[in-house]
Amino acid sequence: MSDLPFTLDQLRILRAIAAEGSFKRAADSLYVSQPAVSLQVQNLERQLNVPLFDRGGRRAQLTEAGHLLLSYGERIPSLCAETCRAIEDLQYLQGGTLIIGASQTTGTYLLPRMIGRFRQRYPDVAVQLHVHSTRRTSWSVANGQIDLAIIGGEVPTELQDSLVTIPYAEDELALILPVSHPLTQQASIQREDLYKLQFIALDSQSTIRKVIDQVLSRSGIETRRLRIEMELNSIEAIKNAVQAGLGAAFVSVSAIEKELEMGSLHRAQTNDLCVQRTLSVIYNPNRYRSKAAVAFSQEILPDFATENSPLWKGQASLDDFIPKRSPVA
Repeated sequence: MSDLPFTLDQLRILRAIAAEGSFKRAADSLYVSQPAVSLQVQNLERQLNVPLFDRGGRRAQLTEAGHLLLSYGERIPSLCAETCRAIEDLQYLQGGTLIIGASQTTGTYLLPRMIGRFRQRYPDVAVQLHVHSTRRTSWSVANGQIDLAIIGGEVPTELQDSLVTIPYAEDELALILPVSHPLTQQASIQREDLYKLQFIALDSQSTIRKVIDQVLSRSGIETRRLRIEMELNSIEAIKNAVQAGLGAAFVSVSAIEKELEMGSLHRAQTNDLCVQRTLSVIYNPNRYRSKAAVAFSQEILPDFATENSPLWKGQASLDDFIPKRSPVA
């Protein structure tokens, strides 16, 4: 078998040019000279005997062959990293790396507690937490860049056959009010009262806002009737705005535990209304799972699961959900 016609450095340069749109910006991002980048691309094109970039325009555009190489080249570095982690596991049974993904709310408020408990038991394991949208997190799990993730949204349709999705916990959305609001004097409020409140919400284009609106709609709340007076870009900003008396908001219960303990926010109860969404654990059964990931799934996940989850109290493990393949005749 002949040598491969490309190197990892050349694939890295190809990715940088595609992302930056120019040879110069790619060189700057990689801290190398532009002539060095151009030479590597020329060598790569000569070795493959195809042009990878259309150099006619102002922006470096990939040719069809360039797109094809990039799509495969995206997988190679992750496989290399996966190989190194597998070897590391063999050499350092007490060390290794754990890479966890999460969507925004779970990554900000739930995962730090879980990681803290894991680090108490395994202080020598390096832990990375990647917090992104559900879609981006799902792709990272599918590509093997993340061991497992806890998400609050739906796995993209095109990935549902590749990933195992397990119900994990119920995340309740709470209605919060300023402590000085007149409705705080009532034991509970009516559903119709919601449409009289001034609400603070996340940006309408944000993934979390869309998930929250879906959950509210499923609970019988007409989201179009809610008076959104202000849109902010983070849960923390929303909590601060509510504390300042600027309006009401729906946020995850996990995001307001400290504020409720301190009495700086009021959680209102609504008659006959419980707004919940299901958090799920996702992982790729066809990717290598490090010893650290196995320990996390067996020892930490059950501690935070709710009773509706098959992972609660370790009643099942991740491996129990691997699809069983039919025997080949």
